[in-house]
Amino acid sequence: DSAPFAQEEPCDKMPNIQYPMFNIQRKENKYMHNKTKEYDLEDRLINFAITIIDIAEALPNTMAARHIAGQLVRSGTSPAPNYGEAQSAESRKDFIHKMKIALKELRETRVWLRIILKKSFIKSSIQVESGFSECQELIRIFAKSILTAESKKA
Repeated sequence: DSAPFAQEEPCDKMPNIQYPMFNIQRKENKYMHNKTKEYDLEDRLINFAITIIDIAEALPNTMAARHIAGQLVRSGTSPAPNYGEAQSAESRKDFIHKMKIALKELRETRVWLRIILKKSFIKSSIQVESGFSECQELIRIFAKSILTAESKKA
């Protein structure tokens, strides 16, 4: 079994429904005539990393903001490659460890985003609030995935 921790797709009985928690996009398979739903957490993490980069680049050029930007970029871009590493984990224990690293980085990112919001570094905080919301959702996804993987240890 090469993918013992494959993620489950959310059940949807009605077509064209938006799932804010799961950021599902419709993709067409060129070999099939019907549309299928595909959920790719790695793509979502990559999009999150891009959002984080955009937020960091929008911060002012002050000593404090540069420090926060550097920390934000480090923590906010690392969950995607850590998740990629988890997908090729050598064991369940290794998978859980790599997922926990990604979760830790997401939690750090959440703190940096809170600081940015509270300090009002960026005049229009819509992008920061959106990044914060996505970070919260990713934290919930990772925490649940870790709990599920840990419960299957026995």
